Formats: sequence, structure tokens, C-alpha cells
Amino acid sequence: MSFLSTVSRLALFAVVAAPAVVSPSQAAVTAAPAKIQRVSIQNFAFSPQVIVVTPGTTVTWTNADEDPHTVVAVDKGFHSAAMDTDESYSFTFTKPGEFAYFCSLHPHMTGKVIVKG
Repeated sequence: MSFLSTVSRLALFAVVAAPAVVSPSQAAVTAAPAKIQRVSIQNFAFSPQVIVVTPGTTVTWTNADEDPHTVVAVDKGFHSAAMDTDESYSFTFTKPGEFAYFCSLHPHMTGKVIVKG
């Protein structure tokens, strides 16, 4: 084997074995944690009743009661179907604001999502 073919093989190995280069913007995208907040529906109440999130956060409501419940925005921006026990509904908040909501089956049940950008 000639010296040149040995050098060529070593160069090829270095290229194949080298770690992938990731730009800082790619690293930020892949390393960013998912923004998820959870609200439990239990004892005919939303818990926590008020949450503060940032734009891009997904809020998931899960019904822990034996009775069905809904999640309905006062401004009609989002609306779940009736959720039975252990069922969930999710909505992603994209813009800042205050979003009051209630259960359409039990209107005394209220909550609020505050999105601060």
C-alpha cells in the first residue's frame, strides 16, 4: 500500500467519523424544551385557576372528575368537547393577553390563562 493511499484512507475516515456540525440556531431549536402547562379539573374546579404562560405554550386541561366538563373561552377563541374522566383538551396560546374560560356544563367553574410576551 502506498503512502498516498494510506493518507487518503485516513482523510476519509476523519470525514466519516467526525461529529456533525450544528449551527447555534439549530442547537437552540432542538434544545428548547416544550412549553406545556397542565390544568387539572377536579372537584368541580380548575386547578390552578389562573396560570401565567408565554406565547407558544400549550395548556392541557385534564378531567379528573367523574362528571363531564368542558373548557370554553369567554371570547370563543377555544372550545373543547365534553370531556369524560381522564380525557384531555389542549390549546396553544400564540399571542399575549388574558383569556378567561369556564365550563359550559357548570358555568360557576372559571379559570384564566394570562399570556405574557
